[in-house]
Amino acid sequence: MGTVRYRCENLVVGGGLAGIVTALELLSLGRSVLLLDAGPREKLGGQASDAFGGMLLCGTEEQRHNGVSDSPELMLEDWQRAACFDRDDHWAMRWAEAYAERNRADIYDWLRHRGMSFFPAVQWAERGNHGDGNSLPRYHVLWGCGRALADTLAQQLLAHSQERLACHFEHKVLGLQQRNGAVVGCHGTSPVGDFQVDAEHVVICGGGINGDLGRVRQHWDSLYGPCPDDLLAGTPPHANGALHEQVVAAGGQVVKLGQMWNYAAGIAHPEPQYPNHGLSLIPPRSALWLDASGRRAGPVPMVSGFDTHDLCKRLCHLPGQYGWQLMNWKIAIKEMAISGADSNPLFRDRKMLRLIWQTLTGNRELVSWMIEHCPDVLTATDLPGLTRKMADLAGDDRLDPASLQADVEHYDQHIQRKTSLYNDEQLQRIRQLRQWRSDRLRTCRFQPILDPSAGPLIAIRTRLISRKSMGGMLTDLQSRVLDGSGQPITGLYAAGEAAGFGGGGISGIRSLEGTFLSNCIFNGRRAAWSIVGQPALHS
Repeated sequence: MGTVRYRCENLVVGGGLAGIVTALELLSLGRSVLLLDAGPREKLGGQASDAFGGMLLCGTEEQRHNGVSDSPELMLEDWQRAACFDRDDHWAMRWAEAYAERNRADIYDWLRHRGMSFFPAVQWAERGNHGDGNSLPRYHVLWGCGRALADTLAQQLLAHSQERLACHFEHKVLGLQQRNGAVVGCHGTSPVGDFQVDAEHVVICGGGINGDLGRVRQHWDSLYGPCPDDLLAGTPPHANGALHEQVVAAGGQVVKLGQMWNYAAGIAHPEPQYPNHGLSLIPPRSALWLDASGRRAGPVPMVSGFDTHDLCKRLCHLPGQYGWQLMNWKIAIKEMAISGADSNPLFRDRKMLRLIWQTLTGNRELVSWMIEHCPDVLTATDLPGLTRKMADLAGDDRLDPASLQADVEHYDQHIQRKTSLYNDEQLQRIRQLRQWRSDRLRTCRFQPILDPSAGPLIAIRTRLISRKSMGGMLTDLQSRVLDGSGQPITGLYAAGEAAGFGGGGISGIRSLEGTFLSNCIFNGRRAAWSIVGQPALHS
């Protein structure tokens, strides 16, 4: 069988969120599109379909209803402080500036126009350990999670005429075609044989590297210490950055792959779909984060919701490169969550009344499922019994039961004081969290661990879990891939995680959280505008 040849005006490689948005925008501007994806048709939408659906936005109706007065200028100040950009991050900084200025119009308003809405309560993620994160609540959750986002946009895409849109699934791109220095298509393989595409414009939306733990280790930043041997994967193996190599072969720059957005509260998936498959917890703030010996990680306590980058760095420098979250049933049902659409079915299925009831009474179903099925989640009626189970699971003779007992009792004794006398930094942070109404609903009011009425006790072994590439193909504000001299490669564009979410790393070393789905939209739309010659504001 010979090579199948396709001809098109615009080729989009990758059927994740960035690819769908790019194709939709091109179609809305009157252009035709051929979309290729290595996965099956039912996986159209990619990782966005499994995401919780949070987006970093400012100046929204939800912020206004929550009494938050925000501005692009303030968002950019927070962004730059968190990102710690290097001098050579010129395009990343330009993308950050454009995002801060245009996220309301180009992301929020666009989504609402396409029929999507946001949960009315705005969350306050990534505040920073020292006020160096989000200075205001900006984390907006799509009502229906990433599943609604991916399904809605996929349906709108597939509703277009077949005369202007062609989609070919299970088509794996193996290389780019070039002529006279310009990218003019691609070649690859499918279940029915080899194929070649001739195109005027090629947009790479093929994702990042973090599903390939070998590549993650290859690009691992030494500031985290050695890469853990038991690193968990929170991203499917097909997210392996294979197209990065093809872009480099075509003369494009791929930068900052050592900048990743991983999480410190990973646990083994009880029903793994691929090797080292893990779940990413949103761990309770009222739990104690302990090291392998059972001592409280410190001297500054580890508390989620402030600086994920720092938590990952600290976990990887702990003995054994793992930790323990110690809590009780009352804390767990109030504060525990797992990232992702399917772990949050009431958000995913838009069950508002049931969600309100669950927030008020606790998520017993989730915690019971974790205790019953997750190997890293242990429970016991007393601390000595729990300690024995922890030591057995770890199997490394590091755990010191006496030290663990002493640190837990010391923490609980602090809670018995008047709040005006709290001198424990974790309790001070809990007090700070509870001042924002959304966090107050999801955070216990200074709950002792060894409270006999709040049992049983629960311990969760946490490990680092690989999630997102924050570096990628270097792009200008038109999503054009740049060569070694900083000039656009004719015909070649990139969007989404493949482009480090813009500019080869729009977030620098530290995301303000909620910058991934939103930048797939932001990058993809700009790629389409550039192709049709429609000027983007402040480009």
